[in-house]
Amino acid sequence: MAMQLDPTKDDLPLMANTSHMLVKHYVLDLDVDFKSQVIEGIIVLFLETGSRYRKSSSTGKKGCQSQLNETCKIGASEPCHLSVSNAIVFSSEAEYSDFAVCGKGEKDTSDKNGNHSNEEQTSGISSSKNCCDTESHGNKDFLLVLDCCDLSVLKVEEVDIAAVSGIEKFTMSAKLTDVSKELENLRNQIVHELVNLPSDRCPEQLYYFTCCSQAPGCGELDFTTGSWSLEIRKRGVQTPTDFPHAIRIRYKTKPEGKSVKWTTDQSGRPCVYTMGSPINNRALFPCQEPPVALSTWQASVRASAGFVVLMSGENSAEPVQLQEGIMSWYYYVTMPMPASTFTIAVGCWQEVKQQCFTAGIHTEDEFSVPFSQADFRWHKESCGHVEYPCRFQNPAAVLQRVIPYRVFAPLCLMECCEEHLLQLIPQCLSAAYSTLGTHPFSRLDVLIVPSNFSSLGMASPHIIFLSQSVLPGGSHLCGTRLCHEIAHSWFGLAIGARDWTEEWISEGFATFLEDVFWARAQQLSRDEEIEQQELKALLRWRRLRDEVQNSEEELQVLRPHKERTGEVSESGASVVKHGLKAEKVFMQVHYLKGYFLLRSLASTLGEASYLASLRKFVHKFHGQLVLSQDFLSTLLEDIPEQKESGLTVESISQNWLDTSGIPKPLLEEGETWKECKLVQQVSAEVTKWIQTNQRIRKSSKKKRKQDEVVFQKLLPDQLVLLLEYLLEEKTLCPRTLQRLEKTYQLHDQDAEVRHRWCELVVKHKYVPGYGDIEKFLREDQAMGVYLYGELMVNEDAKQQELAYKCFAAAQEQMDMSSAEVVAEMLF
Repeated sequence: MAMQLDPTKDDLPLMANTSHMLVKHYVLDLDVDFKSQVIEGIIVLFLETGSRYRKSSSTGKKGCQSQLNETCKIGASEPCHLSVSNAIVFSSEAEYSDFAVCGKGEKDTSDKNGNHSNEEQTSGISSSKNCCDTESHGNKDFLLVLDCCDLSVLKVEEVDIAAVSGIEKFTMSAKLTDVSKELENLRNQIVHELVNLPSDRCPEQLYYFTCCSQAPGCGELDFTTGSWSLEIRKRGVQTPTDFPHAIRIRYKTKPEGKSVKWTTDQSGRPCVYTMGSPINNRALFPCQEPPVALSTWQASVRASAGFVVLMSGENSAEPVQLQEGIMSWYYYVTMPMPASTFTIAVGCWQEVKQQCFTAGIHTEDEFSVPFSQADFRWHKESCGHVEYPCRFQNPAAVLQRVIPYRVFAPLCLMECCEEHLLQLIPQCLSAAYSTLGTHPFSRLDVLIVPSNFSSLGMASPHIIFLSQSVLPGGSHLCGTRLCHEIAHSWFGLAIGARDWTEEWISEGFATFLEDVFWARAQQLSRDEEIEQQELKALLRWRRLRDEVQNSEEELQVLRPHKERTGEVSESGASVVKHGLKAEKVFMQVHYLKGYFLLRSLASTLGEASYLASLRKFVHKFHGQLVLSQDFLSTLLEDIPEQKESGLTVESISQNWLDTSGIPKPLLEEGETWKECKLVQQVSAEVTKWIQTNQRIRKSSKKKRKQDEVVFQKLLPDQLVLLLEYLLEEKTLCPRTLQRLEKTYQLHDQDAEVRHRWCELVVKHKYVPGYGDIEKFLREDQAMGVYLYGELMVNEDAKQQELAYKCFAAAQEQMDMSSAEVVAEMLF
């Protein structure tokens, strides 16, 4: 398929030629320097030939297994846990001397075009379109193309893994020869055997990956850096089969790189973390970004003593002191994942520990919803993914209701985390298990990230980032957001979208399951669960309606590529449509339309049958990448009677996935949720407030005692709806707003409620509430972006001055997408 790889400003290019070569494993060895705001070190890539070359591959006895189509038989093996003491920590000065790279004093010697060579500057290297060089003695050299941005690449070399002691066990040959071609084939043979070891040899595999990463170099490779890519060539090598399968790259990040954020935490201490950038991790390390490039990794990260390194890893790393004042942290992952899910956070985090040990203990039956015999029968079947130590085949993991967890936070937020978050985690984990079964990951760290984080939460393998905005105001917002991020362990991580434009597969499922998990975590009755979910549906309906009215139509389509979804170019390169559009980061349409589609399906099938189908889908597709039709086909195949009613993959795609605006089946449903009990209670309270406002206005300045009106206590979501209804009123006088704030103690409520309160303050120019706006814009940056626009639209001098003041104070540390959107509003 021919694909234009000239992305517009708003499209994110995925340049890696994954059809030619796939990275199977990364070994990272990094130093974090807060003074220079640079991460520097090496990364070793272990590669296999891609799908286009597997059949003709001559280096291995068989081609690499397909990530998507080939089924492997997996035994019930324990997930491996390689302790730091048993792993080689590849970080000491002595170990650096083993590399041909040598020394940290190397400079970036690239010319102005980004070309590099160990003999002379190479120029005219062609683009990734042809993946070859036409100027090398008339031959066409193969180019390995990696996704790369804002990195200083210092050196690229082939690794002589054949020199590793004991590595001969992975060769087909009886002994090594001096013949160059045979030696190159032998190195590639070793990589092939190593990356395809069975899962029960996981510790051995990690050990040899470490040893190979430290092997001497055996020749520098030419490379070229572009705006979006790193292209690597070995002169005279014309096919991926003959290209080195183990390469080492020495590089360093740039302070302005967009994959990580250098900032300070809420206690004023320096930190750096991956904040879910639209460009993913390509400014952190050279990698293959397309989701099809599933890989494993291991990383050793050094930082000054006093800093804690958290990372997406299966092990709870313990620091090892290398020299005075320097600590090393080692993590690894054995489940193949997209490189975009790699996450790191380095800061002076403090672990929040339970003071009262009984508070975190739960009985085995608590929150339990029994599975059917059919649910357990699935666990006896083989999995559909490539081989790795799979928890779905581990009897102990299958019965593990709550996985081990830790909580980290800045020093000043520890007490707040202990009060709510720490108690919520086991409840939410147990609720998730009762809904979907086996936890895909063996452990969980939860980190409260700095206030400039642009979202309420972000899930990665083994670690969740939460905004500080979820902590105040009780457990509701914290619990629901935690449930949302936990749901991503299944949908978004264990099961990923094959095409990133189908983000609804991740976010729609997490939004739907958030409600299910949270209801079970609270141990609600069925009637209470339905009432809360109908209230939530109405709030989301209102939000979707507003977003559809105020956003570009093309951004409202869940499957923008339609029937071409999942297609890539001949090399494997593609673009993510609108992937760099700043305002898209703050849109909820993929969350909301995806949620309503799943809610509609659950209503049609019945919740019990629907959740059973979800569990079946999870078991069938975990560890794999999917498209929308994979889910819809699986769901509908068990209920053939639905075809008679017109419910087909095609009809669902047409009504929900391929069109902008509000889906037709949803248009009439918005009114039905207004009849639920919790919404009726809110409507009654709104009437009281409107009448109260009228009486206050009529009373003028006369000090007459008002008839006391008794207002009912409302749930947080009811408060949100109340304030949204009151926002529709033309005028509310200052005394009404004062009483409203006092009645519900609005400044102490959760961030969702306080956001609506700030909107009321702006609309009615309620000056006593301006301090609440300033505090919100400072402390709740994940939610405050559009408040700036509301402050500007009234053309009120005081409000505009407040907007400029708040932005000036926050701009330097603000997330880049947030800053860009706010700047457009203000200037």
